[in-house]
Amino acid sequence: MMGTPMVMAIPFARKEVRDTFKKLIAAGEAMEQWQKELAVVSTEALEAGFPAGRGGMGIAPFDVIGDFLRGTQGIAIDMFRQPEKLLQCIDMIYEQIVPRMINQINSSGGFSVMFPLHRGDDTFMSRKQFEKFYWPTLKKYIDALIEEGIQVGLFAEGKYNERLEYIGDFPKGWVSWSFDQTDMAKAKKMVGNKCGISGNVPASLMVAGTPKEVKAYCRKLIETCAPGGGYTLAGGCTADETKNPENFRVFMQAAKEYGTY
Repeated sequence: MMGTPMVMAIPFARKEVRDTFKKLIAAGEAMEQWQKELAVVSTEALEAGFPAGRGGMGIAPFDVIGDFLRGTQGIAIDMFRQPEKLLQCIDMIYEQIVPRMINQINSSGGFSVMFPLHRGDDTFMSRKQFEKFYWPTLKKYIDALIEEGIQVGLFAEGKYNERLEYIGDFPKGWVSWSFDQTDMAKAKKMVGNKCGISGNVPASLMVAGTPKEVKAYCRKLIETCAPGGGYTLAGGCTADETKNPENFRVFMQAAKEYGTY
């Protein structure tokens, strides 16, 4: 055992490992500088009277456990083997994080919070599991924020086709949903009357598709979701614009051509 630390240190003598650490250090320094400059610009904007916008990043109580405590496999098993303990833990986390988030947003001067939803989609859990484990505390969380005058945006990672009947039950104008792989026609019909919706141009299409395919996809989305307002043309998830910049130009052109009222 005494020799283990010595053996573990050997890879750090390799050039490729040292080069990797140098790149990570450079990336960290660049990020730190970016944050400093962003803080200056943000302060100037606030002093000039611009609203703060997003005041925080939220997380569903179920996802807190899945992301930081039990892992994907662990929490999937917990839903079957110890559901009551899991529910108790979800409720406990809810009670802790909601007041903290409200205080954070109020102190920042922001008026909205964004939630990336990691494990609520159709493929990770059944409808009954969503009703039991995921949605109740997330719904309460969103309602609590709305009561404080805080707008809520949520990114529905994966497919939410089986969740649409639940996620639109909010006061009009307070909640917006960004969809990844959800049927946008259904989303418009079932959610778009009360909530803003955006999405879901696939990253794969933006990177590997042709400009013609991108334009056609964007046009269909706009024609399906834009009538009546409340829709923002957007990607389903983040795509690297450096891989196919022409497609991103076509994306913007399609928004201007077909999205003009």
